[in-house]
Order: sequence, then C-alpha cells, then structure tokens
Amino acid sequence: MLFILTAVNYADRATLSIAGPAASKELGLDAVSMGYVFSAFGWAYVLAQIPGGWLLDRFGSKKIYFFSLITWSFFTMCQGFVGFLGAGTAIMALFLLRFLVGLTEAPSFPANSRVVASWFPTAERGTAAAIFNSAQYFATVIFSPLMAWITHTYGWEYMFVVMGVLGIALAFVWMRVLYSPKEHPLINKAEFDHIEQGGGLVDMDQAKKGAKASEGPKLGYLKQLLSNRMLLGVYIGQYCITTLTYFFLTWFPVYLVQGRGMSILKAGIIASIPAICGFVGGVLGGVISDWLIRKGYSLSVARKTPIVLGMLMSTSMIACNYVDIEWLVVAVMALAFFGKGVGALGWAVVADTSPKEIGGLSGALFNTFGNTAGITTPIIIGYLVQGSGSFNGALIFVAANALVAILSYLLIVGEIKRVELKKI
Repeated sequence: MLFILTAVNYADRATLSIAGPAASKELGLDAVSMGYVFSAFGWAYVLAQIPGGWLLDRFGSKKIYFFSLITWSFFTMCQGFVGFLGAGTAIMALFLLRFLVGLTEAPSFPANSRVVASWFPTAERGTAAAIFNSAQYFATVIFSPLMAWITHTYGWEYMFVVMGVLGIALAFVWMRVLYSPKEHPLINKAEFDHIEQGGGLVDMDQAKKGAKASEGPKLGYLKQLLSNRMLLGVYIGQYCITTLTYFFLTWFPVYLVQGRGMSILKAGIIASIPAICGFVGGVLGGVISDWLIRKGYSLSVARKTPIVLGMLMSTSMIACNYVDIEWLVVAVMALAFFGKGVGALGWAVVADTSPKEIGGLSGALFNTFGNTAGITTPIIIGYLVQGSGSFNGALIFVAANALVAILSYLLIVGEIKRVELKKI
C-alpha cells in the first residue's frame, strides 16, 4: 500500500510537468513563471511538514494518511478546471491549487517512515524503505505515459481529473487494509516477535490511544534534533538528493520537449525509460544496504555505501551537455536516474535514527530540509534556462548537488544510530 500510494503521490506532483508545455502555451506562462508555479507545491509542502509530523505522532498514521490522500486528490482534480478561468486568474488559481496539494501531501512520507519503522526490523528496513521510495520512479514509468496520452488525446485538463479520482478511491482502500502490528488480524506471535526483537517499533501508534491533546508530542524536542551533528548531515544530504528528485519531477519532461525537441507524447514515453532504471536502482540500493548489514558491516557502512556510489553515478548527467544523439542522452539520463535511485536511502536512515517518541516529527523535520529543494530547484532552473536559453547550466547545478550529498555523508554524518532524547 505504501508503494501504491507513494506512486500516486509522485504522479500528482508531476502532473504539471506533463501538462506544462500545453498548459503554458494556453495560459501564457514563460520559463520563470512556470518555475514559480512548479515551486508552489514545495512552499506548502515544507511549511506543513512539522504540523503534519505532530499530527501523525498525536493521532497515528492510518487516520492522518487517509485525510491527507483524500484532500490532495481533491485539489489535484480541481486543477483540471483552471482552464475555464481567464489567463491571469488561471495562473493564480493553478499556483494556489498546487500550494494546497503540497500542504495536504505533507504527512505522507513521514507516515511512510513511521509505518516502516513499526512493521520492519532493522535488517529489513532498508529494503522496505527503498521499495516505497522507489515508487517515485514507478510513478514516472506508469503514469507519465498515461498522463501524456490523456493530455495528447483529450487535453491536459482531463489528466488532473483522472488522477484526482484515482487518489480518492485509493484512500478508502487504505482504510480497509492498513493495521498496526498489534492489531493486524492475520499476524502470528512468531512474526510479531521477529519484528519487535529485530528493532521494529510495534507499539508506535498504540501509545497514542486515549492520550489528551496536551499529552501530544513535544515540539521542544525539535531543538535536540537540530543540534545533532549526525542528523544535520543527513538533512543536508537529503536536500541535495531531493534536488535531483525535483529536476526529474518538474523540468525533465520540459527538457525533453524544449531542450531536445521531442513531442509531448514522445517525451512522456521517453521519460519512463530513465525512470525504470531509477526504480531498479531504488530497490537495489535498499537490498544492497540490508545485505551489507547481514554480512556483518555496521549500519553506517551499510547505509552510506549505496548513497555515495549512487550519487557518483548521478553526476554523469553532465555528459548530456556534450552529446546530441537522442538515444545517448536517454542512456546517460538513465544511468543518472539509476544512481539517484541507488543513493535514495534517506528514509531508511530516518527510520534507523528517529527517536521512538517522535517518529513523525523527526521524519517531518528531515522532509522539511529535503523538500526545501522543491522550492529552490524549479526556480533556480527556471532562471538558468531563461538566462542562458539552454539546459546546460541546469544539469551542472543538479550534478553539483549530488557531489555535496556525498561530502555531507562522508564528512558530517559520522556514525548512524538511533537518537536518544533528553526528557523535557
């Protein structure tokens, strides 16, 4: 379920990148304006992280995820109707609706992390986190061609409506199938003991039942998280890794259309090829990490090795500035996307390090830092493209972030371990 919902989550973020070329022409958006509209999601997503994390710790993952999915899907659907407004009003409405999608999607990834921390022992957590996180690539594989076909055949407005309806339907499936380890009707004692003894936080949500509002998670704990050198290094690394994510989510299809001269339909199909490689890399990174743990390597070595190697592969995208052959550009981007997938182990690290009392808040703070890139990346690339008339500088900017992520994990993070809070 986490994989399916995360795929829809990322598809809803990427809707505008598919609709972008057609919508920008119809609504009169230039590159800088499109960059700001792309960034609307990031502003709200970052602002709502801490409140979303608090709600998860206070009320549990199941309920908050349900309301999050229902509302973000509704606002996605509403974007399909902005074309009925005047051009200026439509741009403002599109920015506002993208902002609301970001606001309501905020609890989703911290919730994913809480569910994984609850259901999986440490030696299986890297693979579990990699599977749900790899849904971001699967979303491109499945939904980019689908959304491109809907846009090409029926118009960009219909694509938003289809995705919104899909998300609302899945919200009710989620409520039907998700349980905590202590409540699942099919779990047996041996499985429960395996999870609990292996480090799974099996009572994460049960502890919140019957609590008064005043007994909710204390925001004062955030100061302890922010003063922890290991976590700060993880946060910096995640910001840089998420810069790569938002390039592929927002500007990559536009790069294929405007920078490489492809049609919208072809770009939607071609974009799925690197995404398949990202999906494979995303799962492989988690499998390798957990395999290293089972072979006796430390948690730090097991998590850092795929991150460093993956980010090194991602820097290969700079080579696209020096080749004109279409298939070679796609191959290089596929390698970069594969590397980004291998290195995207941040959520496994969060599940490994978050204090058990505030798993939601810890994941939310991590996601706040990471998704600040959702604000900066679309705007910076918009200015680079507008100023130079090409995507060369944008690719250098994205690759440089991969190098900074490597330095952060090697020089700042140190030993990866669960944070113990001082009581306040």
